[in-house]
Amino acid sequence: MQHSNLKIGQYALPSRFTLAPMAGITDVPFRRLCRQFGAGMTTSEMTTADITLWQTTKSRQRLELDFDEEPRVVQIAGSEPDRMAIAAKLCVDRGAQIIDINMGCPAKKVCRRAAGSALLRNPALVSQILAAVVASVTVPVTLKIRTGWDKESKNALEIARIAEDIGIQALAVHGRTRACKYKGGAEHETVAQIKDNVSIPILANGDLGNPEKSLEVLHLSSVDGLMIGRSARGRPWVFHELNYFYENGTLSPPLDKNKVRDIMLAHLEHLYRFYGNETGVRVARKHLTWYCAGLKNTEEFRSQVVRVDNASEQIGLTRNFLGKYVKDEILAA
Repeated sequence: MQHSNLKIGQYALPSRFTLAPMAGITDVPFRRLCRQFGAGMTTSEMTTADITLWQTTKSRQRLELDFDEEPRVVQIAGSEPDRMAIAAKLCVDRGAQIIDINMGCPAKKVCRRAAGSALLRNPALVSQILAAVVASVTVPVTLKIRTGWDKESKNALEIARIAEDIGIQALAVHGRTRACKYKGGAEHETVAQIKDNVSIPILANGDLGNPEKSLEVLHLSSVDGLMIGRSARGRPWVFHELNYFYENGTLSPPLDKNKVRDIMLAHLEHLYRFYGNETGVRVARKHLTWYCAGLKNTEEFRSQVVRVDNASEQIGLTRNFLGKYVKDEILAA
């Protein structure tokens, strides 16, 4: 893989294509899988800055770091500058090498606490949070935002300038407002405008579902990199496809069926080890559903595999189905 020239602080990333933090998805097993396929950087699931909640099993798993990974990026969310600063410092003490601040999440439960994308309505508070976090740690701090709260109040450029002035080292912009959630097309022209007006690295996010579209966004917006989110679900090899297209100008050959089988089975085994069998089976259900979206003739298998509640039965069904997939050429869509 060619060097990308994308640097965040002292970290030179091996690829311009990074994995977006996604709650309930970008755990250690999935991050490791995406890195194996060439993701230039991966980020933990969003974690609350309320450290009194860090003793829950879910928070402990979200804060788990893979020390084979570099840079190790932890994303935190909250609305109180002091709490955010304390959480950032504790994450660094645990091994985080970059702190990412979430001001892009559109989820109601996050926005109700005036966190995530709700913060975009209050640039003064944004400034206070960013300043507090940057002052609290010696590692690079990055920020993820949307283009604004709604189409009447798009202020991403204002937020980007605040972020640059305070010392944020890179900015990822999802090309939709909070009101849009994930509907409608991403407006990457706003991201391009931000890139024209600030000097820190900018990553575009949103609607990057295939190599052709992704590279078009990369070139037309002149951003430094792309942050891939939902299109990596069930297709962690999307990073290989993007890097191949970027380097060669042609689409990569389809993934061998045996390779798909091995990826899926290894992913299940890692989920069981990471979460334990009971929770691992539950988490695996959604990943199996996403993998099935890229295969044909999966209806019967999918309906069975999401209903079983023990690991041996789940992986047995999966092995059986994938054996037929390899043998009978249940082709990838």
